[in-house]
This record gives sequence, structure tokens and C-alpha cells, in this order.
Amino acid sequence: VIITSLTISAILVFFIVPLTIVFFIYLTNILLLIYQRNSEVKADPLSDVWDSARKTIARFWDIYARVWHGYELHGVENLSEGPGILVYYHGAIPIDYLYFLSRLFLWKKRLCLSVADHFVFRLPGLKLLLGVTGVIPGTREECLNALKNGYLVSISPGGVREALFSDESYQLMWGNRKGFAQVALDAKVPIIPMYTQNVREGYRMFKERRFFRKLYESTRLPFTPPYGGLPVKFRTYIGKPIPYDPNITAEELVEKVCKGKFLFSFQTKSAVQALIHKHQTIPGNIWKALLERFDKRRK
Repeated sequence: VIITSLTISAILVFFIVPLTIVFFIYLTNILLLIYQRNSEVKADPLSDVWDSARKTIARFWDIYARVWHGYELHGVENLSEGPGILVYYHGAIPIDYLYFLSRLFLWKKRLCLSVADHFVFRLPGLKLLLGVTGVIPGTREECLNALKNGYLVSISPGGVREALFSDESYQLMWGNRKGFAQVALDAKVPIIPMYTQNVREGYRMFKERRFFRKLYESTRLPFTPPYGGLPVKFRTYIGKPIPYDPNITAEELVEKVCKGKFLFSFQTKSAVQALIHKHQTIPGNIWKALLERFDKRRK
């Protein structure tokens, strides 16, 4: 009985916060459905009609961000007034990105559309939430249409693979992905790098095992659960934009986006990696991240 109780307690400690986040996400969708029915809202989820609901959602997640992670957002002035593509590092779970979306909407009343992996759209019971928060498939047509309509569009080139198999070394796992750079060139918009400090110290994946890697590569589904949820300090940094240049190729643009002490062959990578090396202790340290959470002297 004692061993069983200790085992269950350990499991709860490891997974209770990630499970709580999942619960709140589904609760948010339920509340949106109630709002839609009571207010008889039939408008497009991206329309201004939903702004009051979006503001309520943003306030809830911003309070959660402040209380649990002492969340800070820096560099909002680097966002273009018009359309642009935000490129960011993907943590074990993108809760930091949800914090960013919430604060951006509260501060600037701007809706940033988010490119998500295909499996996200197969999750049951989240259709309305995905629509209202601007989650879109990563097709070229969808992205170009969003940029044409003046939206910011965000994407993590590493995606689920980076979430599952990167670690406290904060290695970018972009492979040969450069579609976002071609979209930026076609739409003639800037690319803006973004990174959240200590995101891997807050939530982690179990060390990579060959079985789970093969399972992901064959199914493209994330079977490895995240754990953690410690109240470490989160700071999101938005870097200087890389402006549209008609004389640059997609390959050269990707290269611009991760300069640091490691060598990378792509250009957009260099900007993201520069943010990581400027603001992140590598390898990441959980205790240091926890101390930063309660260090009132550091701004």
C-alpha cells in the first residue's frame, strides 16, 4: 500500500501541472461553446464579434502566467505594425506561446494566427477554441491568405519533433524546413525571431528512446508525455525583425533567422539561436530557473 501510494504520488507530481493545463484548455472550449449558444453568435471565429470572448480567455491565461511563471514579455516593439512571420523555438509544450498570445492581445489587441501540426486538428472537442484563437494549418495558401489580410503568423519550424526530442541543450531541430522563408518572400513580409527563456526547465520530455523516436517518425503522433510544470521564470524575447529583401533566396533567409556559438547552415535560425545564447544558460538548469522566478532584483 505504501509503495503504491508513493508511486501514485510521484506520478501526480510529475504530470499534475501538464494535466491541469489540458483541463483548462478543454474548459475554455466548453465556455466558448456556452457563450456561442447563449449569445447566438454565428460569425466567423476570427471576426471582431469574438473579441470579448478572446479578451476573457487572454485575461485568464495571463493571470495564470503571472502567478505560476512570473511571465514577462520583452521586445513587443520589434513586431511589425502590419503582417509578418514570427518564428520561435518549440518547448516540450507550447504553454509559453499561449502566454505570449494572451499578453499580445491584451496589450495590443492583436491576433496572431498560429500554424499548428496536423494532429492538433484531430484532437476531439477543440474546434471552436482553435478557430477563435486563430490556429491554422501550415499550408502555403493559408499562410499567404492570413498575411494578405494583415495578420501576424507564427510558426515553429521544429514543431512536434523539436518539442519531443530537443532538451536542455536547446538544440534547434528544423531539418531542411524552409517553407516559412519562401512564404515570407512571396508575401514580402519580415520574419521576427522569438524565444522563451527557461521553457525547457519548466516542462521536459523523458530522455529520448529509440522506440519513441521511431514511433513518432512512422506515425507523426506525439506519444511521449511531457512532465514537470515547475514555477520557473519565463521570459519571452522578441528579436529584431529580418526585413524583406527581394534579392535574397529562401535558403539565405532561413540562415539569417541562429547565430551563436554553434555553426548552422541556415539564416532565420541564426536569429533564434542568438536569442537562446543571449538569454539562456546552456545546458538549462532547473534550480537556477527557479531562483530567477523569485529574484526581484532582475528585470
